[in-house]
Amino acid sequence: MSDNTGTVPAEPARGTSRRLLRVGGATVAAALVGVGIGVGIIEVRYDDTATPVAATTAGAVAKPAPTPTATPFGAKSNGNHFGSLRDLLLPMPDGYAPGPDDGIYGNDAEVTTDQLSTEFADELVGVPEEQQDKLRRFWEDLHVKATGVRTYRNQTVVLGIRLHQFNQQEVQKMNEYRAVFAGDTGLFRLGPAVPGHPEAHCYLMPAPPSAPIDRMECSAAEGDLLVVLTVEGVAPLPKDKIVNLLTQQLDRLARPGASA
Repeated sequence: MSDNTGTVPAEPARGTSRRLLRVGGATVAAALVGVGIGVGIIEVRYDDTATPVAATTAGAVAKPAPTPTATPFGAKSNGNHFGSLRDLLLPMPDGYAPGPDDGIYGNDAEVTTDQLSTEFADELVGVPEEQQDKLRRFWEDLHVKATGVRTYRNQTVVLGIRLHQFNQQEVQKMNEYRAVFAGDTGLFRLGPAVPGHPEAHCYLMPAPPSAPIDRMECSAAEGDLLVVLTVEGVAPLPKDKIVNLLTQQLDRLARPGASA
């Protein structure tokens, strides 16, 4: 991938980027019908918290009070996040450039509920009729709100992060399901731990020891967000650097100091 000049190379072949970005980010519904979660742009409204102008003595000129700047994004004390998921996504780190498109969603986007619902309905066409109602009910119970997508690349790796926002209990269940599935099937290689984030787990895709390209996926639950990171690059992958990026992403979503 590198030309040893220090410049960022051209985007990887379309087939490679598709394989990378289709690897992760599924909910149970995705596992059943082959559709990734992606959902709506959230419109955020804030209460008017402007401080009233203080009373003044006669003849004095009233100075307008400064208007507090509303926090545009963050987490509430109950773990629900607010604001644009594009703001909640990890900003482009030093040494990285925007990566390839994540399917039809581009490389820096939020996907609307209508888009996802249409895609989900299309996938249901191939599911036996007796299972369709069950899957629809499951989908409705997720209370999917939004998905943020951003991709990154440097000389050796292509990396994608998705933030899937839905019901907190289901987020937790899905993250646990992914961990159990990856650990119990014996198909995957155990990935690195993420210090300070015990809820996060990583695993590597099946590959022969001599494979020139390796792939890894990590996921974590942070309140109402299922965070999924996928990476593909020259073997061996720079696992420490990838874990560092995931840590930065999870710290950005953390609740301490969040809005009430």
